[in-house]
This record gives sequence, structure tokens and C-alpha cells, in this order.
Amino acid sequence: MHAYHHQQRGTRSDYERYLQGMDASMQQKVALTAAHLLGRGWLADMGMGSGTGSEALAALYPELRVTGVDISPEMVELATERYKRPNLDFRVGDIGAACFEDESLDVVFNSSVLHHVTTFNGYDKNRAADAVANQVKQLKVDGSLIIRDFLRPEPGLVRLELPEETVPLLERFAAEFRYLLPEEERGFSYREVECDKRGRRAFEMESLHAVEFILRKDYTADWETEVLEEYTYFTQREFEELFREQRLRILASTPIRNPWIIRNRFEGQFLLKDVDGRSLEFPPTNYLIVGEKVEPDDDVVVRASQESVSIGYLELCYYRHIESGAIRDLIRRPNATLDVVPFYRQHDEVFVIARKSYPRPLLSLCSERLDGGLSPIYVTEPIVVTQGDKPIAQTVEEALEKRAGIPPAALKRFHFGSTSYPSPGGLQEEVRAVFVEVEPTPVSTGTERVRAVAARQLLRAAQVGGLPDARLELHVCELLARLGESLGSWIGEQLKLTVQSPPPDARSTLPESTPRRAFERNHAGGEFLHLGCAEFEALSHSGVVVDRHTLEYCRPRKLSLHTAAVILLWKTEEEVFVGLVDDDFPAVQCFRGHSNLWVTPAWRLPTTVTNLDEMESFTRERIATEHQIVVDDFFTLGGPYYPSPGATPEVVFPLACQAQGATAKDPVRNNFPISNADPPGTLWVQTASSRPYLCPTNRSRANTDSRAPRRPTPESYSGPDPKGLHWVAMSHLVANFTNLRDGHLKTLLSRASRAV
Repeated sequence: MHAYHHQQRGTRSDYERYLQGMDASMQQKVALTAAHLLGRGWLADMGMGSGTGSEALAALYPELRVTGVDISPEMVELATERYKRPNLDFRVGDIGAACFEDESLDVVFNSSVLHHVTTFNGYDKNRAADAVANQVKQLKVDGSLIIRDFLRPEPGLVRLELPEETVPLLERFAAEFRYLLPEEERGFSYREVECDKRGRRAFEMESLHAVEFILRKDYTADWETEVLEEYTYFTQREFEELFREQRLRILASTPIRNPWIIRNRFEGQFLLKDVDGRSLEFPPTNYLIVGEKVEPDDDVVVRASQESVSIGYLELCYYRHIESGAIRDLIRRPNATLDVVPFYRQHDEVFVIARKSYPRPLLSLCSERLDGGLSPIYVTEPIVVTQGDKPIAQTVEEALEKRAGIPPAALKRFHFGSTSYPSPGGLQEEVRAVFVEVEPTPVSTGTERVRAVAARQLLRAAQVGGLPDARLELHVCELLARLGESLGSWIGEQLKLTVQSPPPDARSTLPESTPRRAFERNHAGGEFLHLGCAEFEALSHSGVVVDRHTLEYCRPRKLSLHTAAVILLWKTEEEVFVGLVDDDFPAVQCFRGHSNLWVTPAWRLPTTVTNLDEMESFTRERIATEHQIVVDDFFTLGGPYYPSPGATPEVVFPLACQAQGATAKDPVRNNFPISNADPPGTLWVQTASSRPYLCPTNRSRANTDSRAPRRPTPESYSGPDPKGLHWVAMSHLVANFTNLRDGHLKTLLSRASRAV
């Protein structure tokens, strides 16, 4: 590694410029690996092509040996001549066969290459399964297999509506699909059906053929090459089953919808519907699945087996809003929660030590996420410590030695960070960050598996859905700010805001909020939260139960496990303003003595919202109804996250949107019920105090014309904002980041401030 030190590109800012110089797909490729790399060991970049991605990984991870593999000797020779790094090499190999010795690799990475294995072997998807099996053999135990490729839809008929000018390309594709087969075996059948839109034609076909056409319709310049390939081979269910059969613990399984492709190649260019004419979401543009190889008798999946008797860990309590009389349910967690983040500097980079693939069985209760992703049961997160009767520093020191194998002699300095409420609407939990500077600790000898990972890479992973734990993300943001380090580049969707005149009552600083005590304890219960208890089974790849856990959990009685959080933005010539609500929460009153808290608008979603399109329609209506604000468009603000996976399976979908320079006079309501039977005056239903949230990772707005409710139009809006939105300068909020307490506001602010 000493030789590498003399061949670095320069300072960390030089690496930032280097990363920003990559195209968007390469940035995403690098970021998707971040949450699943140890930053050291040996990685094989399968089907590396030009070698650019391999070189990028080697540059950003100086302690990681990277080997690019390609079947073409010419490509390997060119890459070897072009890229020179001590930790980088290239070799000729068939990614579907054995390229390395068994159990020699720490990471195997496949980016849009396994569909070549099926394409050029008679379109046989079994060849992809064989390739995965061979790659798993080459992995060490604890090693990771990462696949980023296309996703086959579940079988069934769909209706594809196209503009007249696109129909000839569909006709050609239907004749040439699977072009490498004998002529009589090529192509597929379809039939034209009636279309109720002028200028469009509708065709009924298998979902596979519709998706294959949608994914390649814009590659006409390279059509002769692209038509050879069949992009999709496994459905998400088949991917997950294959990974578990191969003794892989699934760390991520997420459909990806690239915002640029959605906006520029999908919206307005086709409609996808079921055979009854109901609009369907846009198909994913890519798919990511990550698996971790475990010992034969280790668990690869955790599932709830049955409800159980309460174990008395969590407590359900009730508070009455003094003015309205509404009852608010609250789940109390015992003792103080400390998120401990050890860190050190090396190679001009900040590394944090986090728990690796830590099991969170409660997340399995969220079985059907709105974005189609599998709730990750094994997560990367801070070292979570429950404080008992010992002082904080002593508690942390003992936990680090026992659980992470970091001895007291390796501790250099403590930094006590800010506190926040991960989910203040229903959970009485205040989390405090504790940063501990340590000597570099590459190997864990404690009771938990930990790993060191580059701090900025963790933030990038969160931007593309590779880090579902928002608390670790927030702590890294605060740590880098304390150290005077930049947060790094933003590689998610850019927020393109238009300049407007200043919003009403715009403020350069956060206004003073008069301390309030809005709640009093109540003996009777509400109807919002359910305190449950379940037994969870951990199963090996062969289906043998290897462990059992009994855990309590919190979830809504009538609403879904999905929350939609929105950051409202207003851009002027000089500043971007953020719309905040001064709200009240019993959890805050329990900790601070006063109930008021600055929050970002959010809503727990009803069970009738089943996909991302419906989520956006619901959210647009709630913004208009509650805040009388017109929003023009939604932007994806990084991946969804889990605010408190030890207590609730709630998943939060963060969005950003720009408020137009008008307010709603007569908001339009749609047909989404807030709940099935909500008593009058129930605050958690009607206001942002319910702390619910939104869903942005995979959006498909333009495919909803036949189903989405009517949008309010700017012409129907005028007058003041009656909900009390406070427009505060984003620069001030960022500068005072540690003084904010709402975990959702902090997460959305940290992402949006880098995306604008």
C-alpha cells in the first residue's frame, strides 16, 4: 500500500472531481457497491468491458484489490494498457465459469452482464443460474455477490399503448426478438386492440415482450446489436429464490427506476395497462440484488412464525391533546438509545465502523413495499447501545470492547453528538449520537460483526437505495461536518427548481417557537397504534430453523407500514426556502418538557395506497388540503429508509417538491380514505403530527392518466396559507443541522441541500 500512497490522484477533493467526471450510470454503479464493500479484500468485476468501472473502484478503494474479468482478450489487453494501479489487474475469463479459485474472493460484482450469458447461450436462463452458482463457489464465507441487471416481469398479458410513429419499431421488434435463434423461432405474437386515445394504438401482448420493447426502444442507433440480446431473464421472486438456494443471505433486492430514463424515455411516450384498461406503473429500468455467503448452518432468511404473548419490553401509553381532546397513542421504549459511531482517518478519507448485516426481524413484517423492494432483514447500521445505570462514556467503552472488539487502549477521543427523534409521531425514543475516534481496527474480535467503510461512500449508497438505515446516514453527515469535511457529491436525482418571487413571510432564520405543553396523560387508549409480539424463525438455506426470537413491535391498526415524507422547497434568486410546520408531539413533551417540534410535512399512508403512483396522488392532495399549496412535480430524494427497525417495521419514502407561487382556494379531494373509521378530531389523521411519510425511489407519474385523481390547477389557487407553513432559508437550517430534532426533517434536509 506504500506504493499506492505515492500514486494517488491527490487530495480527497481530487477524488471527488474524479468521481463527478464519470457518467451517471458509472457513479450509480460505484455507489451501489458502497454499502456492501469492506473497502479491502479482493473484488472481481465480472464482464468489465472497457475496464472503466474496475478502475473507478480501484481508485476509490485503495486497500481493495480489484480484478476486471472479460471474455474478450482484446478488451483485457486494452484495459491493461490504459489503466495502471497497484491494486488493479485484468484477466481473460468466462464469467459463467470458474475464473478464480474456490473461496478466494470477497466480492463478486456483475453490472449488466449476466443477460449476456443467457443471450449468447440460446437465451437459456438456466445458464445465468449456473453462473451464479459458480460465482458463489469462488466467494469466501461472508463475501458478497452483487448483481445489477434487468428484471423480468411476472408473466401475464398487458396492453401497451404507443404513438403512431412508434408502431413500426414495435412491428420490427416483434419479428426480430431473439434474433440469434433460427428464423422460425424468432419473434413473438401480439394483437391490436381498441384504443380510446387519438393518435395512439394499443396492443395486447405478454408482459415480457412489452418490457423488452420498452427497455430498448430508444437504442435505434445500435439496433442490430441490441436486438440480439434478451435483457431480462429472472423475475424478482426467481432472483431471491436462487440466492437463498445458493446459501446467500439477501441484503438488498430492489427494483430501480432511473429518474432520467423515466422523464426522458418513458413519460408521455407510452402507456402500460392491464387487459382491463387500468394503468400500470412503469417497469423498473434496472434491478439490484446483493447476497452474503454464510456458513451452511447459518440463517439466510428470517420470518414471523406466529403471534406471541407480550414480553413486557415496549409499553403502549396514551396522551390527550388538551385543546381538541383527541387521543394520541405512543409506544415507549425503555432506557436511552445511543448510536455509537467509531471512526478513523486513513488515506485522506474518514472511515466509520458499523455493524454489518445485523438482523432486524421486525422488517420482515413489511412484506410488500410500495416500490417493489424486499425489506432488508440484515442491515448496516450504527452500533446501537442501550444505556443503563452507568455513565455514557463507560457504557460506550464497555460495549465497544465486548461487541466490536475495540479495546479501551484504541479509543482516542469522544465526541457527543446531537439527539433526534426517529419517529416522533408514535414512538417515544430519543437517540443520541456518540462519535468515538479510534485507532484503525480492521478486524472484529467482538460478539458482533463490524466493518469499516468510507463515510462519503455510505452517503452515496443512501442516495441510490443501498443504505436503508437513516440514522447511520445522519450520524455520518454530522460527523463529517464536525470534522470540517465535505459531504461529497450528490449522485441521485438533481432537483431542478425554477426561480420565483419570495414566499409569504420568508425568514432567513428559524423563528422562535413558544414552548407549549399540549398533552396530558390519559388512561384510555386510542385507535391508532397496535403493540404486537411475534416469534420469528431464522432459517438456513435448506429450510432448517436455526434460531428463534420473540420480539415486540409497533404498527398502525388501520393504516399501512408506509410513510411519506416531503420537503417543500421554494427557490428565489438568492436562496432556497424550506416549508416547515411547528407541530406538537407527546413523545417530545416526555423528553423535553414541551411538546413543540419543527417538522417537515409527512403522512402515514392508508392501506388503499398500493403503489408509487397512488402515493404521489395521495401526497399531492394532502399538501393541497392541509397546506393549500400547489406542487408542480415530485423528485426522488434518495432511497427509502427505516427510522427505527428495532421497534417498528415502518418504511419511509422521502420526496422533494417545489411549491408554486400560489396557494389552494378549493382543494380537490380524491378517493383515498384516511382510515376506515376515524373518530372526529383525531389529530394523527388530519395533520402532519401523524408523522407519516412518502414514497419516491421508483416513480412513474405519466403512466396514471386513467386512474389518478384530478390535479388542482394553479388557476384555482389564491389567498394565504392557513396551515402555518413557515418558509425558512435552507442555508440557515443546514448551518444549524445539529439543533434540529425531527429525524425525518434532518434526513430530507441533508439530501435536498446537496441535490439542489
